[in-house]
Amino acid sequence: MFDFEKLEVYSKSKSFNKSVYVFLKNYRLDRTTNDLLRRASFSVMLNIAEGSGRFTKKDKTNFYIIARGSLYECVAIFDYLKDTRQIDIDVFKKYYSFLEEISKMLYAMIKGLS
Repeated sequence: MFDFEKLEVYSKSKSFNKSVYVFLKNYRLDRTTNDLLRRASFSVMLNIAEGSGRFTKKDKTNFYIIARGSLYECVAIFDYLKDTRQIDIDVFKKYYSFLEEISKMLYAMIKGLS
């Protein structure tokens, strides 16, 4: 088993990524928004995995910060989709709370490495 597979934040980011995959199949978004959301959600998961494999605190922290940045991109995309009425408020709240939980976990990891 790899170290990242033991991390709850990785498991939650993987669940989020799978949820986005289903979301994108059910909502007809323009190609750019679809691609950006797919890539950003995948980036969260992948940067957590890559960071866990680094040896120094500085390297680990850098990848966790990048993961958190990608997570913020996802929040902004869902906010845009809400504001343009492509999703309703309940869908927005679902993803917002999912992302907020992962963000707090990443923040704690980053602070713990400082």
